[in-house]
Amino acid sequence: MNENLELMMHVYKTSEMGAYSTNSLLEKLQTKENKIKHVLECEIKEYEKFMKESEKILTENDVEPKRYGLMSKMSSDMGIAMETLKDNSDPALAQMLIEGFTMGTIEMNNKIKKYKSTCEKRMLKIAKNFLKFQENEIEKLKTFM
Repeated sequence: MNENLELMMHVYKTSEMGAYSTNSLLEKLQTKENKIKHVLECEIKEYEKFMKESEKILTENDVEPKRYGLMSKMSSDMGIAMETLKDNSDPALAQMLIEGFTMGTIEMNNKIKKYKSTCEKRMLKIAKNFLKFQENEIEKLKTFM
């Protein structure tokens, strides 16, 4: 697989797992009065937008998007369940999400640096937009701390 498609696969997998995990968290908060729920709903829409955009590029190039496996999703679900059982307050949830987004920005920064001299501008733009989304979400979530 070439660098362009590797970068799009990373955007796809990260956004797919992000949407899955955020949906899982929203389900746990269904009966709660958390103010952070609106932010989570908006995050899911953004994740889905990046997922569709990267999936389109992959399928146009005859590459099957690789999803995270059942074990990764079960691990995510268990982590979310444990964290929300301990403390489901908006500040605690914001902290958990900020940690996840921070790991994501580090990974995306590394991918962009790795591929910036070999990828098409269009692919880099998508990756940079995804990075900007992650960074913006960190700033939004800080307001709940």
